[in-house]
Amino acid sequence: MSKIAFVFPGQGAQAVGMGKDIYDALPKSRAVFEKGDEVLGFPLSKLIFEGPDSELKQTVNTQPALLTASVAYLEALREQGLKPDYVAGHSLGEYSALVAAGVLSYEDAITLVRLRGRFMEEAVPGGQGAMAAVLGAEREALAALCQAVSEESGVVELANVNCPGQIVVSGSQEGVNGVVQRVKEAGGKRAIPLEVSGPFHSSMMRVAADRLAEELKKVTFNTPNVPVIVNVTASPVTDPEEIRELLVRQVYSPVLWQDSIEWLIADGVDTFVEIGSGSVLAGLIRKIDKTVKVININTLESVQTVL
Repeated sequence: MSKIAFVFPGQGAQAVGMGKDIYDALPKSRAVFEKGDEVLGFPLSKLIFEGPDSELKQTVNTQPALLTASVAYLEALREQGLKPDYVAGHSLGEYSALVAAGVLSYEDAITLVRLRGRFMEEAVPGGQGAMAAVLGAEREALAALCQAVSEESGVVELANVNCPGQIVVSGSQEGVNGVVQRVKEAGGKRAIPLEVSGPFHSSMMRVAADRLAEELKKVTFNTPNVPVIVNVTASPVTDPEEIRELLVRQVYSPVLWQDSIEWLIADGVDTFVEIGSGSVLAGLIRKIDKTVKVININTLESVQTVL
């Protein structure tokens, strides 16, 4: 029997205007945007719909904005009666997945990701951290290169294992530059520096993780109504306290996206529904396995035709 997984994008998928069509057309989706504005105490929806892009790209704004757009499209899907067997999210997208699974309320999730974004921005002074996407390298070889560069120049670690041939590294400016310069030693074709405000998913984020841990203690975590495949372990977790702890670790640990998708496919998932802005995850999933079906829910039309 075929199974469905809902997957939710992370930072980088944002776009000015995302969700405006369902805001205009669907009352339950509009209510998500309005609730976000109310909880945060400023017009986040205006920033999402009108920009400017430079402000939307700031981590402290991007994270609640993407969560809001994803949850608004999720509400639209629920109206259609579509339900998943599993949920997963890429980095920030894990919070959208936790809302989908009933672990977190949207109100708590948006409060947390706004703080998460601020803590991540403030963890490392500007210019000291970096990230780069490495294309064509094997995971083990790239991990070994990161270890060698870390010992010589400065910390650099695997941050996102996205799909075969695409791994993001993160760490100090010197460490990431070292990997970029020596990428062919790991069998990589090239490395592309990323425009980010910090070395996300590296050990340099432990300060942010410690601050987030204090905020997570204040929030109620419910038992999920569908299993959540988490970034840190790439396996299903159903215990609320374990989910809370893994969200702390997620800030400074690699996102094991390829492993997560492979686990889901091995368990019988043959349809992935990417919910929210863009189609980044759909591209990654197709590179992991071309035989599975991937559906994007990022417009009103896609919601209306999904069934």
